[in-house]
Amino acid sequence: MRGAEPFWLREPSRFARLRATPARAVLVLLGLLILLSFTATGIGDPPAITAAHQADRAATDLALYDQIVAGVRHGGGYYDVTAQALRANDYPLRPFVTFRLPALAMVQAALPPLAVQLLLYLVAILTAFAWLGRIMPELPRLAPRIAIVILLAGSMVAFTQTELAAFHEIWAAQLIALSLALRRPGRWVEAVALGLAAMLIRETAALFAMLMALAAWIDGERREAIGWGVVLAIFAAVVGAHAWAVAQVTGPLDPTSPGWLGMQGFGLFVKSVTLATALQVLPLWLAGPLVALAIFGWFCWDEPAALRMAALLAIWAVLMSGFARLDTFYWGLMVSPVLLVGLVFVPDGLRDCFARALDRRPVRVQIVRR
Repeated sequence: MRGAEPFWLREPSRFARLRATPARAVLVLLGLLILLSFTATGIGDPPAITAAHQADRAATDLALYDQIVAGVRHGGGYYDVTAQALRANDYPLRPFVTFRLPALAMVQAALPPLAVQLLLYLVAILTAFAWLGRIMPELPRLAPRIAIVILLAGSMVAFTQTELAAFHEIWAAQLIALSLALRRPGRWVEAVALGLAAMLIRETAALFAMLMALAAWIDGERREAIGWGVVLAIFAAVVGAHAWAVAQVTGPLDPTSPGWLGMQGFGLFVKSVTLATALQVLPLWLAGPLVALAIFGWFCWDEPAALRMAALLAIWAVLMSGFARLDTFYWGLMVSPVLLVGLVFVPDGLRDCFARALDRRPVRVQIVRR
């Protein structure tokens, strides 16, 4: 079934192929997602806001990472330095995942601060240009091209703040976004390498690698799927060695994490990505629906990379809904670098959905008599 000419995109959206009933179901699901986004207004302010001039937990996390980098830079062993820093700041030391993997701290300790800042800018620029190069050819008109630049800049506001350079999510999120932008059928080596780098910085990036492996297998890209499987195996070995190293500097009397079963719901995810992007300047009742529309927008673009991005957003929303605590709201950074870009696909997607949903053309049955 052929839809109307695209509004902003070069090709019709993914939903232009739907029949009436599935299109209506998509619109109902979008309405539910928008309604769920309003639950963000009931989520309390994270520590970064409520305790900005006191024991600000997010700022303390950042100060902790800076302290660890400084200790390693001055000759300390990563695990000894981290254990001392965690104890000095009353952080839990068990289970082993309370220790970040050492890769980022070791690299930052080996580089002068200015080089770290320049590297952060470089990664941000590469990520932005990779996505612009991927999407611009799909936008033949000037207005959406201007919109995509604005939306991308709005998504990356947190990722060019050099004072956040010690935050692991800042680096891992951009490596994930860059990996997804560079990956194409038959060209996956760079994407896999960047995915491994993201995992070695922040363990939760393994969810992205699992998603990419599954998608590659479904698409029949067996070599790529094996490549992702190999880096996941490497990551598992690194995590095993990390757990052993942590066990050497901790003991049964060290405090244990309260756990990660936050059960804050979809509202925390919405609030998290709002605080990570330019949406933070809007009231939450307006920013929340825009987050829902951005997720929908990524489903609209009829492109494998967009579907993978949409799936990643959905996985992360579920993860944060069930397991994030209010003081781990920064998990939302992991999917924020290009989140708002999804809004550019919304006009075509909505129009195609409504056109299909309202299609009441009668079915013609022709009887042939022999």
